[in-house]
Order: sequence, then C-alpha cells, then structure tokens
Amino acid sequence: MGELYVEVNTQVSTPDYQTERNPVDAWLPITKSRKGNAYTSTFHLICSGIGLQALLLPFAFAALGWFWGIVSLILAFGWQFYTIWLLVHLHESESVSGTRYSRYLRLSIAAFGVKLGKLLAIFPVMYLSGGTCVLLIINAGTAIELLYQTMCSNGICNPKAFTGAECFLVFVCLAITVALFCSNLNSVAGVSFIGAITAVGYCTLIWVVSVPKGKPDGTSYASSMVTSSEIGRFRCVLTALGIIALAFRGHNVVLEIQGTMPSNPKHASNEPMWKGVKMSYLFISLCYFPLAIGGYWACGNKIPTSGGVLGALSGLSEQNTSKFVKGFIYVLIVISSLCSFQIYAMPVFDNLEFIYVNKKNKECPRRLRLGIRFFFGGLTYFIAVALPFLGSLAALLGGIALPLTCAYPCFMWIAIKKPRPNGAMWWSNLCLGCLGIVLSVLLVVAAVRNLVINGLDANFFNPH
Repeated sequence: MGELYVEVNTQVSTPDYQTERNPVDAWLPITKSRKGNAYTSTFHLICSGIGLQALLLPFAFAALGWFWGIVSLILAFGWQFYTIWLLVHLHESESVSGTRYSRYLRLSIAAFGVKLGKLLAIFPVMYLSGGTCVLLIINAGTAIELLYQTMCSNGICNPKAFTGAECFLVFVCLAITVALFCSNLNSVAGVSFIGAITAVGYCTLIWVVSVPKGKPDGTSYASSMVTSSEIGRFRCVLTALGIIALAFRGHNVVLEIQGTMPSNPKHASNEPMWKGVKMSYLFISLCYFPLAIGGYWACGNKIPTSGGVLGALSGLSEQNTSKFVKGFIYVLIVISSLCSFQIYAMPVFDNLEFIYVNKKNKECPRRLRLGIRFFFGGLTYFIAVALPFLGSLAALLGGIALPLTCAYPCFMWIAIKKPRPNGAMWWSNLCLGCLGIVLSVLLVVAAVRNLVINGLDANFFNPH
C-alpha cells in the first residue's frame, strides 16, 4: 500500500491539479461532491473521531492519578482542538488564490516541498487510513465474536462455533457492501450520522452502566505502577500520556472532510467547517471526560490493560451486567466501526482511483471503482488475519504517526502562513511543534521498551 501512495502522489505538486478550477477533482471520491455543510462535517468528525482507544482512558488515569490524569486529558484536548483549527484554516491558502488542499499529503508537500513532504507524511497518512481500517476489522470482529458468545452463554448454541477469522470476514463483507453504495465522501454523510449516534451511544452507555454498580472489592486509587525503579515509573507515565494523546484521532481526514464543502471568495469553506468542528468536539468531550473519570472511579487500579473499561464491564462486573446490555454495547461498537471504516477507507479509494485518472485522463468507470473496493477489502482482511496482534503495536505505530496530529500542522502554519518571526503565533507553533516531535520520540521509545520487557504475542494467522 505504501508503494501505491508513492506512485499516486508523484504528480501532486502540479499547480493545476491542486486548484479548485481543475475538473480532475470532480472525478475523485473525496472532491466529487462539494455539497457538504456544517452538519455533515459534524457527523463525519464525530464518527471518525471517537474510537475504542477512548476506552483505555481510565487505564491512563490509573497510572497518572486523579489530578494529573484530568490535567493531561484537558491539555491533550486543547492541543488537538488547536491543531484542527490550524488545518481548517490551512485548507485554503491565502498566498495562492483559489488553491484548496483537500488531502493531507498535498498540504504537507505545499509546506515542506515534494521530497520532504512525502517523507514526513506518507507513512502516517498510510497508517492512519489503511491501518485504521485494519484495526477496525480486528476490533469489530472481536466485538462480533463477543456478541455471539454472550448470546450463547446459556447453552442454546455453541459459543465457540465461529472463529476469529470468520468474524473478521463477516465485518469486511458488511463494510465493503456499504462502500459499494458510497461513491464519494459526501455520500457517506448518512452513514456517518448513524456512526456518530452509535459512537456516542456506546461510550455513554459503558460509563453509565459501570458507575452505578459501584467499586469492586479492593479497588484503590493508588498508583497502579508495580515497578519501584525511576525508569519503570517514567515508562508507565509515558504509556499513560500516550494513551491520552492517541485517544483523539481523525486529523488525517479533516482536510478531506472540508474538501466536500463548497467555497467561494465571499463564503470560504472554513466557516461551516469550523462550526462542524466545534459541534463535534463538544460531543467528543461529553463522551471522553465522563468515560475517563467515571470509568476510573468505578474500577480504580483494577482496570484491565486489555479492553479498558469495556474489559472491566465484561470481566469484573460480569455477574452484575445483563446479557442484553452487553450485547447491545457490542452491536453499537460494530455499527460504529462499520461507519468509521467508510471514512478512513475513502482516502485510499481516492488515491487508487487517481492512478487511473492520471493515466487515462477520464473518470474511473463504475466496474473499476467496484473492483478497487473489493481489492481493498480483501487486502485489509488479509492483513487483519495475518497480523491479528496489530493492536498490540498501536502504541508504537501511533507514536510514529503522532506528529501528523500534534506537530506538522504547527510547522505547516509557519511555512505557509509565514507569521511574523518571533511573534506570538510563530513562537506558539514552533514550541508546540517541537514538543509534539519530542513526545512522539518518547512514546516510541516507551513502546519499544514495553515490547522488549513484556514481549509480543505474535499470533500470525491465528486471530483469537
């Protein structure tokens, strides 16, 4: 998939291809329809922004404690919110009239140059698009398996009848079926609306169910770090900070979502897009903060490392939670993942279709478009089955991709907007960008160290 990104984007520096006036944009999935608005952007951002990684926030609190956990979550929220503001206002550059950057990679090239822009952005964009789709298959497939086991727990059927690979296949078939009816990103708005509701639903339902059940016996809010060494404690803190930093996602599709909106000199696309960002982040904050605080209050340092508060709901409170409630949560997770898949897969479809458009200078025919979607579904399914432990590497890969969220937008603002040297915007973006790079390096080091100490259950072609 990385080779496809290199081949696809060898010509993105052509000025005519970047402009709004270029007819090629009307042939590609991301920019084919420019009928988006503040509401559709809100649905897209909520659906793509909330994921199962949020369920690990109480585990981060267990390492940081109440005060530093809440402070870290507030700072991470504000940091991510600010970098999205930068991306929204970089979408249409004031220095080049009529230019719209509807793909993250093209903005990176415009800011850093062709070679450096590709070098910095290709892997993060590839991982946060195709890699996220693979993780959605793994997580949703696991939820399908848990749903089946929960419904069969009374002996009516065999809870082990379906394997992990079969559950993965069920989800991929559903995801590609939906993708066949979504020819462009704006056409996914209805799907994103459903995904936004289900994402908010399962996040809210999990902490609402967990809190009233009270704390399990022996629950403590003391630090859960079992190591006594300074290096060990520092590594645990870094891991917790990484969980909080990686809980917020979706920056790699912000420009693409804004690309679905109309724009003219009087009404720029950043106005409705920023309204959508504010509405979506309001809902995201209403999900994340109660989930982190309520989940930590309910479980304390007994929060499991696998599954977070969802694992606690299934394990610690198994006898107190009805099958219907747990089954309903699993259904919401599957539906939310199914909808998120459509958003994260669209940049890949866009790049693959650009190969044909670039060579033939005409729109991609319907049969080829369907073939691309089947090919991508088969490829992601193969990777999910071959590497079902990919979630264990999420901290490592997420740390590598973190600059795309926390650092690059700051440097892009300096390179494109050219604020006054040594001014407030110049210094704030420079400091935040450098801090984001440092945090990324520390998270990668901590993730590698954890893998060295704890090992990796590399169950190739054996999803369970």
